[in-house]
Amino acid sequence: MDKVTTKADAAAEKRGWTRHIPLALILGVAVLGAFTLRDYLSFDTLRDNREALLAFRDDHFLLLAGGFVALYIVIVAFSLPGAAVASVTGGFLFGLVLGTLFNVVAASIGACAIFWAARLGLGQALTAKMAASEGTVAKLRKGLEENEISVLFLLRLVPAVPFFVANLLPALVGVKFRNFALTTVLGIIPGALVFTWIGVGLGEVFDRGESPDLSLLWEPQILAPLLGLSVLAALPIVIKALRGRKAGE
Repeated sequence: MDKVTTKADAAAEKRGWTRHIPLALILGVAVLGAFTLRDYLSFDTLRDNREALLAFRDDHFLLLAGGFVALYIVIVAFSLPGAAVASVTGGFLFGLVLGTLFNVVAASIGACAIFWAARLGLGQALTAKMAASEGTVAKLRKGLEENEISVLFLLRLVPAVPFFVANLLPALVGVKFRNFALTTVLGIIPGALVFTWIGVGLGEVFDRGESPDLSLLWEPQILAPLLGLSVLAALPIVIKALRGRKAGE
């Protein structure tokens, strides 16, 4: 009986170890890509190959569109450098409407891939610990559950939050996947529109011998609407907090 139990425990331990492989693979590829791909996934590469890309698009539109979406998913899923370049490229190659659509679809699929890699690994253990915790951790967990969608929207809309953080953190604290997917798709649309819009005019920028100016993202006319959306996302949290304070008085 002890031998059977020991074998079962060993098998369970092995399964527990293997569930960390997807996240470990993502982190490993991300570190490797940060050192090896930065010079390739750049605006200089796009400028040097733009004529070939445009010609290929005209001759093989569906193939290029599928390849673009697949490459973008890989970039996001493995947190590789070049996500901003890919977003701008979407506008350059496919225009505002299709470019935004492809960018949102690819970024959302890549984000969901990271979410599940983290959820199946570290996320399960951390979620279980949070569920068994008391005191401050329990209060934080309860607050997150009550305001899950608002918090997830804030992670997407606040420009200062890195994209990979907004993908990993929700998986580690046990948010519902459907809420993560919904807020990801809707929350990245404003930023995707801005990046794609920059890409639409990229040809003229290259003709002038310049590189795209992504500092445009911090201009008041762009930043103000994003911050406004962030405030709207935070309102339910503030209202619930105020109601809770009044009820406790």
